[in-house]
Amino acid sequence: MNSGFSRLLVVAIVSFAAGMSLISFTGLHAFIPGLLRGAWVTLQITLGGAIVAVVAAFTAAIAKVYGPTPIRWFAVTYIEIFRGTSALVQLFWLFFVLPQFGVTLAPFTVGVMALGLNIGAYGAEVIRGAIGAVPNGQWEASLALNLTKTQTLRRIILPQAFALMLPPWGNLFIELLKSTALVSLITLPDLAFKAQEMNQNTLRTVQIFTIALVMYLGISLVITAGVKALERRASRGLGRGGAV
Repeated sequence: MNSGFSRLLVVAIVSFAAGMSLISFTGLHAFIPGLLRGAWVTLQITLGGAIVAVVAAFTAAIAKVYGPTPIRWFAVTYIEIFRGTSALVQLFWLFFVLPQFGVTLAPFTVGVMALGLNIGAYGAEVIRGAIGAVPNGQWEASLALNLTKTQTLRRIILPQAFALMLPPWGNLFIELLKSTALVSLITLPDLAFKAQEMNQNTLRTVQIFTIALVMYLGISLVITAGVKALERRASRGLGRGGAV
């Protein structure tokens, strides 16, 4: 078993055991269903935001590198606006300002879109850098094989860039998970919202927020393990001759 994965597994087991012990010895069984419901909302926002982020990042990166000038400037504008402004302000803008223009979105949709577009702007630069890191010789070899630019990008460049971009994308997904706590400010009952609500009702601050912390850690460890598994698979694919 990979040593990095083994360490993650050990941390996950210890975290789970600590959480279960805390629950057992402090009599917080009654609060677990509510926290789990909040964690489920957090998971949904994280997954939805991740999908939006990946789609937006790939679209913006390809447009910035290979698109015509108008499309390229549109991609640059998106990247700079969402990287250069606060995720909280972006969330509030979509939730409070868009209705002023006749566009009203559900809180869940706002949370997914705001966080996904924010992370996607950072991801676009990760993808652009990964594409640029692929040796120019790969393009030259593809020309010798009479591959079109689209075929070269899809079959040669992106598979190699994919292996390079996975580690930073893992960090971005973790950042996305942590940013989901912001959606509690637009009435979404995520894990942070539920923890704060229960704390106000019971004043069991240490216990409730410690359990919430363990839950966030558990989700982040699952994300990290998934990204590492993708890294190993991508590396094996390149080792079998994924590049020209």
